[in-house]
Amino acid sequence: MEDQFGSDFITIVDEDGTEYELEVLSTLEYNGENYLAVVPAGEEDVEALEVSILKNVDEDGESILCAVEDEQELQTVYELIMNELYEEEDED
Repeated sequence: MEDQFGSDFITIVDEDGTEYELEVLSTLEYNGENYLAVVPAGEEDVEALEVSILKNVDEDGESILCAVEDEQELQTVYELIMNELYEEEDED
């Protein structure tokens, strides 16, 4: 359900067939699961970007990205990813 364009961009298709191009900011493995922090590709206003967290799950042998439903899991993963991103920014 996802196509790789390169190392930083992906296109996903929702259940209605709508395509979205996303920029991958970071990936994280947490509790044996893989997560991606993404923003809409091509957005100019960096201050207004809304980061989304998607979870990579296997469904019938196919890897798909889905929203994180559990609020506590989402909050924990979001904080870990943001800490990692700010750490990388401070190193630069």
